[in-house]
Amino acid sequence: MSAFSVTRSYHFSAAHHLADPGRSDEENARIYGQCFRRHGHNYGLDVTVAGRVDPVTGMSVDLAVVDAAVKTAVLDRVDHYDLSATVPALAGVITTGENLARIFYRWLEDALPAGVLRRVTVVETANNVFEYSGETPPAP
Repeated sequence: MSAFSVTRSYHFSAAHHLADPGRSDEENARIYGQCFRRHGHNYGLDVTVAGRVDPVTGMSVDLAVVDAAVKTAVLDRVDHYDLSATVPALAGVITTGENLARIFYRWLEDALPAGVLRRVTVVETANNVFEYSGETPPAP
């Protein structure tokens, strides 16, 4: 049996600003530019999972399971919130697309059946897309 990947697309709206709490406002403004100011995005979230095709159902993954995991683990925690101020699990995190993709991956890894998660993609804007596929093992 072949393994298939399936990508589901979701969306959420949230505010944030980029700031390192260990730096001054002036330094953060210099580093992050306009993104230092509080602003919002209509984010896209793509979640890729994989599995072997079940000969009975003809499906590689149960999309209802994926949808429920994404809703509970990510969307319910971030949709219509200020990611930099009101999401306890993101406290102290600089909410760049890279960091969001990595954190959402970790949240989903715990919420989905073991071994099915392949990639999390955060689409911040039409020009800014961030993909995370888990930790790369160190070279031998």
